[in-house]
Amino acid sequence: MDAAKLEHFKQLLLTDLRHHARQVSDEQANAIRIGEEDSAKESADFALRDFISELTLKLGDQESRMVADIDQALLRIKEGSYGLCVRCNKVIDDRRLEALPTARYDATCQAAIEDERGVARPTL
Repeated sequence: MDAAKLEHFKQLLLTDLRHHARQVSDEQANAIRIGEEDSAKESADFALRDFISELTLKLGDQESRMVADIDQALLRIKEGSYGLCVRCNKVIDDRRLEALPTARYDATCQAAIEDERGVARPTL
């Protein structure tokens, strides 16, 4: 992959990284705030707050995973392996990388992995 394309994808990844890092911070702060709210509410309110707190923390975990995926993609850029499928070492199509800059697999390998895991793919 040429230097201009690498720089383009690096900028996409850095933009995504800033976005997800903010999301993680906001969601964790929200979970803490919910936990610290007035404790003199009825038990139904407690159940709702517990549910919201749990959901917020799970979303935080998902955002944290996205940040880790971005970090790994940036590392692959630095190592010179970005844009190559980690399974078959073939070039990942630029359109796939535009849609998913953190992609580690080309479309063929991704489909094979999903088939192995039994992940249903959308049909038209």
